[in-house]
Amino acid sequence: MKKQKIQTPNAPAAIGPYSQAIKAGDLLFVSGQIPLDAVTGELIRSGVADETKKVLDNLKAIVEAAGGGLGDVVKTTIFLKDMNNFGVVNEVYGTYFPQPFPARATVEVARLPRDVNVEIEAVAKLSQ
Repeated sequence: MKKQKIQTPNAPAAIGPYSQAIKAGDLLFVSGQIPLDAVTGELIRSGVADETKKVLDNLKAIVEAAGGGLGDVVKTTIFLKDMNNFGVVNEVYGTYFPQPFPARATVEVARLPRDVNVEIEAVAKLSQ
């Protein structure tokens, strides 16, 4: 099975030696997204709700570039700088994904890239 790099200008470019996503067969592995604006390159720092929206907009753009949608996402991992923000993140997250919701893990971490509050990665199963 050959792997294919997925890249879109509608999400931030990778800021290191990784791809926005890799498609392997009908599976799509989306790298962790942070609240970075793809157009300006600036971080969104106007609160955890807005940051989570930007993260999920970035994730959605990448999945769509691979030919899928958020309904194809089967697993996410949410990384939070502060678990006290879980309720806000959870509320925003619930507005993006259709039911049945993806499987999910949420982890509090000491630090995230560029000192953001939230990062989300995903795995999707795309239709062939």
